[in-house]
Formats: sequence, structure tokens, C-alpha cells
Amino acid sequence: MPSEQHPAIDARTLRDTLGHYASGVTVISGHDADGPIGFTCQSFYSVSMDPPLVSFSVMTSSTTYPRIRETGSFAVNVLAHDQHELSSQFAQKGTDKWAGVDWHESAAGNPVIHDTLMWLDCEIWAEHEAGDHLVVIGRVRELSPAEWHQSEPLLFFKGAYRHLRETNVFAS
Repeated sequence: MPSEQHPAIDARTLRDTLGHYASGVTVISGHDADGPIGFTCQSFYSVSMDPPLVSFSVMTSSTTYPRIRETGSFAVNVLAHDQHELSSQFAQKGTDKWAGVDWHESAAGNPVIHDTLMWLDCEIWAEHEAGDHLVVIGRVRELSPAEWHQSEPLLFFKGAYRHLRETNVFAS
């Protein structure tokens, strides 16, 4: 249970502090009667291998996620190092997020964006309220084949897109 004895944390300070944790960038996508839908999401992670579960977090004010929830399934498109413009495109509100985007449908009908680092297709397993976000857990039912995984990930760190850098590892 949360304690009421802790001092209030300023939202901007918290955001700046958490910005020091590098994360991958994804587009969560679905498909309803009106067509493909999706949004940019940094809060994605593996939950369980047995059963195969993953999770993402989305703001409770999202207008896209309720449409995905209605379908009962979603795809996670993990963006590649050169897809920062795609990330920005899917983060916009009130625009055609799919304009110029090459994609195909998963077996379940969810949009899989071409040239991503990897993708997973999931059915919604559970959803939990967590402050101003929802934590959505999905059961993986299809995933990108090994030959799909050819590029490096797009990263977000300290408010900017970043790329991996090769490092020299010396044996001792």
C-alpha cells in the first residue's frame, strides 16, 4: 500500500530522472472496422516465458488504446535505429499515422510494420490500472521470424533518440 508520509514528487523532476533510463521504442498497433490504429510506446517489456507474456503501459487518456482493447489483440512493432521519424509520426494526435507506412497483417489481422527490428502479435491477457496509466499484459501468439531481426534498435534516452554504439570488450 502506498504511504501518505512521503513528500510529493514533482512530475517534471520525475520525468527528467526517469529519462536517464534508456528504452527501446515501439509502435503498438491494432486493426478495427475503421482501419489500422497505433501509437508510439516506450514502456514495453517481457513478463513471462511460460506462458509467453509481454506488457506495455499506456496513458488512461489515450484515444487509440480503447479501440485496440475492443479488438482484444495488438501487435508490438519494435522500431529499428532508422525509424525515429516513424516513432514521431505515431506519437502525433489527429493525423493519419499510417500515411506512407508499409505494413502487412499478422495472422490475427494486426498491422506489422515493415523493416522493424522485431514484432510480436498478442491477445490481451490482462489490464491493470496504475495511476494515470494502464498496464496491459498480452499473451504472445505469433512473432517475427529469425531472419527478420537484421538491424539495431531505436533507443530513447534523456529526451532524444539514440543509437547503439559498438564497444570494445577485452578479455581479461
